[in-house]
Amino acid sequence: MLIVQKFGGTSVGDTDRIKNVANRIKGYHERGVQVIVVVSAMGHTTDELIDQAAKLNPDPPRREMDMLLSTGEQISMALMAMALEAVGVPAISFTGAQIQILTDGHHSNARIRDVDTTRLKESLAQKKVCIVAGFQGIDEKQEIMTLGRGGSDTTAVALAVAMHADECEIYTDVDGVYTTDPNKVQGARKIPQISYEEMLELASMGAGVLHNRSVELASKFGVTVHVRSSFNHNPGTLVVPEERIMDMEKITVRGVSLKSDQARISALDIPDRPGLAAGVFGKMAESNVNVDMIVQSSGHGGKNTISFTVPSASVGTARGLLEGFIKEIGGGNITVEENIAIVSAVGVGMKSHSGVAATMFQALARENINIDMISTSEIKISVVVSNTQARQALAAVHAAFGLDGNA
Repeated sequence: MLIVQKFGGTSVGDTDRIKNVANRIKGYHERGVQVIVVVSAMGHTTDELIDQAAKLNPDPPRREMDMLLSTGEQISMALMAMALEAVGVPAISFTGAQIQILTDGHHSNARIRDVDTTRLKESLAQKKVCIVAGFQGIDEKQEIMTLGRGGSDTTAVALAVAMHADECEIYTDVDGVYTTDPNKVQGARKIPQISYEEMLELASMGAGVLHNRSVELASKFGVTVHVRSSFNHNPGTLVVPEERIMDMEKITVRGVSLKSDQARISALDIPDRPGLAAGVFGKMAESNVNVDMIVQSSGHGGKNTISFTVPSASVGTARGLLEGFIKEIGGGNITVEENIAIVSAVGVGMKSHSGVAATMFQALARENINIDMISTSEIKISVVVSNTQARQALAAVHAAFGLDGNA
């Protein structure tokens, strides 16, 4: 049996926690399980490295940032290998370059193209535990590339795919996926099973347990992902294909998420003619600006309005691109609202149940929460609300669908 295990920054936050993880891995090794371990940087190492870079250069080259940030995981992998050797478990550590995790050439947000499994297979055959630095790879020019925040999850799933692992365990500081963030809603409950589709929607809409790209990869190749706590041995949440969810018809909404680091940008009074939306969002895509919700009004008097949401960190870039586009088309105005949040209800049960939107909107109305934008898909309903009412909205929607522990 082969398992890939990923341990996040809190799980390896100091030497005591690294020792605890080593003892957990030892238990698997003693049972004859082959183990590949992916580690994140210790604690807040990545944030500290970013702060140091900012003090030297407010706009550092992305290549040098990748060189810098990749060191955090290298520290963790070496210490973990040492801790395992200390408890009698043979181990060997690898950087992304050493095992040839091949990526495209996009610094700071690279995507994995291929993994050379040769050294991993050789080491496992020698009864060694393989420790791999997460969050990193190399391109065809042997340049170090990082995969973006949360990229260690993607590393783990990619290795599970390449090695045909039986399961991929993601260890965090919580013991599974919850109906919502338990730090924000007291009645949040752990979900035993969740589909790839539901997990992907929750991850993309602010649920921080799993990186959305790792879920995409797991879904594409059918990898079972087990989200667990590194601080206990309780069963966690299994992320599996939809057909394996036994209560799919019973539960309409699986979870509710909140994304508060968002801004809404509107292009007002722009000419109403075909191709404008393609022009706007084509420019956003070219500059790697992630656009979430989009609302376009019907043309009136030859004018139109397009509103969309972007991460707060991308406001400056998005606004600059939109200003340039408006000049090109010969007219329009721009407004930016940064005090917003997106609340989303997600569940595959929505496919076979009516009235979900009405339930959500009624819950918000009872709390006198105004809805600024609405977006729907087959398994998701998202609304934009004021950031000052975000937590209130999250709790109201969570309770409205009976997800509260007291419900």
